[in-house]
Amino acid sequence: MALCKHHYAPCAISKDNNVRGSVMSKTHPIRVPLDVPAKGRISYLENFQSITFDTGRLMMFAGDRKVEHLNDDFTGPGVHPDNGDPEHLFRIASKARIGVFATHLGLIARYGEDYPNIPYLVKLDGKTNLIPPERRDPISTAWFTVEEVSAFAKQSGLSIHGVGYTLYPGSAYENEMLRTAAQIIREAHAHGLVVVLWVCPRGNSIKDERDPHLIAGACGLAASLGSDFVRVNAPTAGDDSSAGLFKEAVLAAGRTRVICAGGATRDATVFLHEIHEQIHKGGISGTATGRNIHERTLPEAIRMCNAISAVTFDNADVKTATAIYQGRRV
Repeated sequence: MALCKHHYAPCAISKDNNVRGSVMSKTHPIRVPLDVPAKGRISYLENFQSITFDTGRLMMFAGDRKVEHLNDDFTGPGVHPDNGDPEHLFRIASKARIGVFATHLGLIARYGEDYPNIPYLVKLDGKTNLIPPERRDPISTAWFTVEEVSAFAKQSGLSIHGVGYTLYPGSAYENEMLRTAAQIIREAHAHGLVVVLWVCPRGNSIKDERDPHLIAGACGLAASLGSDFVRVNAPTAGDDSSAGLFKEAVLAAGRTRVICAGGATRDATVFLHEIHEQIHKGGISGTATGRNIHERTLPEAIRMCNAISAVTFDNADVKTATAIYQGRRV
C-alpha cells in the first residue's frame, strides 16, 4: 500500500518474497511473523516501517472515541468547539506528524477522499458506554472482516496500514473474543497488515483493571495471540502510577510491542513527561493518544502530535517536546 507523503521512505528490502526472520532497517531489526505468507512479507515490512518511522515505536492518533464515549469527549468544558465536528480528527491527522490514525471504516469512507495522504489503521470493532460494566460484561464484535477492509483499501486507494480490535479479558465472553482476535491477526498478516490489539481487562470478575500484574498478563495474552502491538492502560499500584510499573508488562509482551493509552486531557508538559518516562523508564514502544490531541484547537492539536512524535520517534527530551507544543523554536 502506498506510503504517505509525510512518512519516511522504507529501508531497502530485498524483493525476494521469501524473506524470513528479521530484516535490518536503519535502526533496528524488524521481525516478520511466520504467519505472514511470502506474498505478504514485503507489504508487512513496508507497513511496519512506515507507521513506526523506521524506529520500532508507534505514535497512534486514536480517533475511535466517537463510538466508545459517544459525544462525551467531543463537547463540554475545556473542549474546543471544533472538536464537535468529526472532520476535526481528519484535519489534525492530515497536517500533523503521526505514525497512524486509528478510526472506524465508516468515517474513513466519508472523509478519506478529501484526506488521501493520512496513514490509516481501521478499528474493526466498537461499543458504546451506555451499558455499564456492572450490568453486563463487555463483548467486542467485529463490524467488518479483514478481507472487506483489504477490498476497501484497493477500491479507495487509501493508505491503510493495519487493523485494530478490542479484547476484554475477564469478561464472560472472553472465549468468543479470543477466537475473533486470533482470526483477525491471522487474516491481517495474510494481507501484510499490522495489527494493534486494544486489551482491556474488564468484567464483573475484575477488581482492579490497572493492577500491574494484570496489565502484564494482558500484554502476554496479546503476545500469545500474535499481535504486533498491544495497547493497554497505564498500570497503577495504589497512588503509584510510575512508568517503572510497565517493566513487567514489557517483559511479558516479548516481541509484541506495548503502547500506552493517553487517557483524559491534562497539562501538555505533564502529559509529555509521562510519555517520556513510559518510553525511557518503562520500556514501552509508544502511545495511543486521542483526547489529549483532539480536544484542543487545530493548531494546538497539530503541535501536540508533533511533540509526541518527537519524543516517540526522535528521543526528544521533555523540554524540547514542550517547546514544539508551544510553537517555540528548538
